[in-house]
Amino acid sequence: MFNKLYDAIKTLIKENYKFIIFLVVIVALFTVKLPFYIECPGGVLNVNDKVEVEKSYDVSGSFNLAYVTSFKASLPTYIYASFNKDWDIYKKEDILDHNTKEEVDYRNHILLDEANANATIVAFNKTNNYVMVTNRKLIVIYIDENSNTDLQIGDEIKEVNGIQITDKNQLLDLIKNIDGKIEFKVLNNGEHERYAYKVDINGEKLVGIILSEAKDVDTSLDVKFKFKDTESGPSGGFMMALSLYNYLTEEDITKGMKIVGTGTIDEEGNVGAIGGIKYKIKGAAKEKADIFFVPVDNYDEAMKVVKDSKLKINVIKIEHIDEAIDYLKNYTK
Repeated sequence: MFNKLYDAIKTLIKENYKFIIFLVVIVALFTVKLPFYIECPGGVLNVNDKVEVEKSYDVSGSFNLAYVTSFKASLPTYIYASFNKDWDIYKKEDILDHNTKEEVDYRNHILLDEANANATIVAFNKTNNYVMVTNRKLIVIYIDENSNTDLQIGDEIKEVNGIQITDKNQLLDLIKNIDGKIEFKVLNNGEHERYAYKVDINGEKLVGIILSEAKDVDTSLDVKFKFKDTESGPSGGFMMALSLYNYLTEEDITKGMKIVGTGTIDEEGNVGAIGGIKYKIKGAAKEKADIFFVPVDNYDEAMKVVKDSKLKINVIKIEHIDEAIDYLKNYTK
């Protein structure tokens, strides 16, 4: 029996070897990854699918997060990107910025948590709903390759030069006035002592780290975020805050429109710049957004893309969430 099966397989291979070789080559072309990443226009994510708010008001339109599509290149996608002006090819080290993929994923997920916390704080404060912030933690999420420090990603900073740290602004002000060696006390699987010296980074004397402020946010109404493991980063914070605000107010400021935007958010409602604006605005235009909110620092680049690509989209620049709320309240079609 086994001899007959072996002979049948052997005959099948012999009669179809060209097709089998062709199939193996095709599979290899699409599965073997090159040391490059491709970024291109993404789409939008409806916030209705990403957050639930207890006792929320009905919404006739939608608030949407704009995103960038990014993936590792294969030979076919690399060739296609070489001829497609909307697709850009980047070296692996440019995307990962000399970090491991695990470190980048860790950083982006922490930044997403911070963005959602800030969005909740802003929305509840602006609608006069109870919100309380406790248990603030400053976590090291990025270390520049040129830094002179033994700080590690994941360190929670507790003290600087013997002074107890309670928030990010206090830490930054303290470091700004220190020359020479900076001594840190951190938690990271136990207590550790670390050091850092300021170095020249883009013409400034900096430690060369990025911090995220983790915190617990207690609210009078339950808020549940529903992001996938593959979704991360801080650039949806502003739109999340705007949508939460709308859920908590009786007046529906969407007015039935498809509203797309991007930008970070801090606890005071300030909207910060983001990366990948050219991909996000093209994705929003493709999805036929009625309005696209963009941080003021990204506005010029966004308008250049609109002009060069002849996009039909209403672009509104903002520095603070209040500007977006006022614009939508006063908007008439």
